[in-house]
Amino acid sequence: MTVDRRQQIIDAAARSFSLFGYKATTMDQIAKLANVGKGTIYLFFKNKEDLLDAIISSLIGEIKEAAERVMDPGLPFATNVHRALYQILEFRQRHQLTAKLLQEVRNIGTLEVQQVLKKLDWAMIGFIREKIEAAVKKQEIRECDAEITAFLMLKVYIALIVDWEQDHPPLSKEKIAELFELYFLKGLSK
Repeated sequence: MTVDRRQQIIDAAARSFSLFGYKATTMDQIAKLANVGKGTIYLFFKNKEDLLDAIISSLIGEIKEAAERVMDPGLPFATNVHRALYQILEFRQRHQLTAKLLQEVRNIGTLEVQQVLKKLDWAMIGFIREKIEAAVKKQEIRECDAEITAFLMLKVYIALIVDWEQDHPPLSKEKIAELFELYFLKGLSK
């Protein structure tokens, strides 16, 4: 059986980043967890930032798959966009690595982590933009700037799920959907 050293390193780095955060993780720790020499890591990755980027790229694929799974082509755009956005943010909060990285940005403000989380957000915005463009083509919603609309949709969801909970009791999934439709989608609906 051939061991995929690259994947072994990625898995070890993800575990280390999840446990200790990006800043506190060293290449020595990753090598030890991966059961490889430190030099082996550099055969596949230039540095720790490159490794984090590879992990986030893989995570983006997982999040998109999770969002696609909850969407149903037989349901209206409003229902599907709610399902996808809720799934994206739930995945982000539930996944140990992203939760740790978000905590690190809040507590330490690590620039490299801010950049990869921005990459994650823009990938999700791109995913939502594609769904908006498809809904416009199907005439489910009126013409709009799909990228700005996707950006606003994601930020509204973050505000309702993450920011609101900092000072208030959490909103139910149903209440979030109701508020999202009231404040956002009713303006787009035909």
